[in-house]
Amino acid sequence: MKQLDLRRRLLKLYFDAKCGHIACSLSCLDLLIALFGQKKEDERVILSKGHAAGALYVMLNHIGEISDNMLTTFYQNGTKLSAHPSANSFTNIPFALGSLGHGFPIASGMAKAKKINRDSDFVYVLMSDGETNEGTTWEAAHFAVANRLDNLIVIIDRNRLQGFGGTDSVLGDTAAVEKWQAIGFDVQEVDGHDLKALEKSIQRCKQENLGSPHVIIANTIKGKGVDYMENKMEWHYLPMNEEQYENAILSLEKVYYA
Repeated sequence: MKQLDLRRRLLKLYFDAKCGHIACSLSCLDLLIALFGQKKEDERVILSKGHAAGALYVMLNHIGEISDNMLTTFYQNGTKLSAHPSANSFTNIPFALGSLGHGFPIASGMAKAKKINRDSDFVYVLMSDGETNEGTTWEAAHFAVANRLDNLIVIIDRNRLQGFGGTDSVLGDTAAVEKWQAIGFDVQEVDGHDLKALEKSIQRCKQENLGSPHVIIANTIKGKGVDYMENKMEWHYLPMNEEQYENAILSLEKVYYA
């Protein structure tokens, strides 16, 4: 199973590097699987939640853009696979990202450029729900609506946890369906771990030229597949020791072999 194999690879990546940002990568990995399965070769995915870089690197390794040997250099001195994605090394990492709130504005500009050039390709951006607290998110949203960027597909990883608490207790649920509908987006809500549902939502966005930008609000679980990480804020930060790594693999196999 692709979901199991890529999760195993992701956990090994973080275990070997002895670093954090594991749970946020597990929450969005299925979104990346669906996106890369649906996009055309020349289309780009912008990972705005750059702290989940490990999920992107594992995905690019899966499609052959990052070699197995290079993947082992993650987080090491001199690596091209830093904690947040850096630009100029890989086709599918066109911009350096990590500071939250920048990927959506960049993707909106790319979508506008494609409209001007009569390019039929789509632009995709994957955001965190905490990132929707950022002012730049709403500036980009207004820009996308005003310019009728129906070639822009935003996917929000709505795992309901951010750096210091639940999203509802920080600034409120700014990833709520009604907020995006009110501003003028075409909105879908979907189970963010159901690959078929995700693929269907992406296909619908690409088939319906509504004159409105699209947002798919993907309800996810932070730490998906690892029982002791699921919905636990501390696993935004913590690395795994050997026992935790072994238990994480066992947990995945129970979930995805069941």
